[in-house]
Amino acid sequence: MASTPEISVAIILVNWNGYAYTQACLESLEKVKEPAFQVVLVDNGSQNSEGEQLKARFPQVHLIANPDNLGFAGGNNVGIRYALEQGFDQVLLLNNDTTVTPSFLQELQACLDQPRCGVAQPLILFAHEPHKLWSAGGKWNSLFGRAITLGDRVPLEKYRVPAKTLDWATGCCMLVSRAALLEAGLLNEAYFAYFEDVEWSLRIRKGGFTIGLAENAIIYHEAGAASKKQHSEGTLSPRVFYFHVRNQLFLLRQHSLVLGYPYHLLRFSSWGAYFLIRGRFQKLSAVWQGIREGLFTPLNSEKKWLQ
Repeated sequence: MASTPEISVAIILVNWNGYAYTQACLESLEKVKEPAFQVVLVDNGSQNSEGEQLKARFPQVHLIANPDNLGFAGGNNVGIRYALEQGFDQVLLLNNDTTVTPSFLQELQACLDQPRCGVAQPLILFAHEPHKLWSAGGKWNSLFGRAITLGDRVPLEKYRVPAKTLDWATGCCMLVSRAALLEAGLLNEAYFAYFEDVEWSLRIRKGGFTIGLAENAIIYHEAGAASKKQHSEGTLSPRVFYFHVRNQLFLLRQHSLVLGYPYHLLRFSSWGAYFLIRGRFQKLSAVWQGIREGLFTPLNSEKKWLQ
């Protein structure tokens, strides 16, 4: 790992029963020589003491072991609080099921150096299809409350960046400035997982910061390593549908997007009908639970880190 007296970047990796993926990610980070960084490994209550095993394999990381699974939002917030307390200038959220290229962090920093830029995202390619885009950032449809992924599954050589300023960045990999963090606050832990990055990005932009695409920064993503496990109702877990539905409705409520309700409720009803026809009753139940909680669960304001 890179190590100098002047370390400005804290890279936060959240591990939850994903030892092999996290090991590969850390091995790729060992090839990143500049700029200097510190890896903050947050283990979210993994089995078999995975956090301690990874610390033994990579002694230079700073390990924070949570007793329970706090989700993507809660786990990253633990790491962000530590990074802010230690005085880091920038925080990089990085999925543990990614591998990076040696120059990715330099390119992200160059993007973040632009005036009023609070977040920078790289181009993210599929690990199993390394010439095809997984994400080139996001566009936000404020009329219907739709978070649209740019470049989704487009071959890299055919993709033309429409604009270097994004509406939202994916939590898979986003470099965030200290100033943006202090202004906008932490990830909203009510989301647990899914759409928390969209909500955070919109809040950062509301604070007067822009979100940039570092088009020369490249990483590779396994895409859903934690959520794709074969079971009786297919590959995706019912909890994925539950969080997707619930958190989409959270977004509509937070932004008072009235026209979004009929649009998304029609989508979710069509999912329910499909699962009913296919006999996927766990997923059907997850969708209806997501609708119920998304519409009626009280929304708490995000927690802010205080100086």
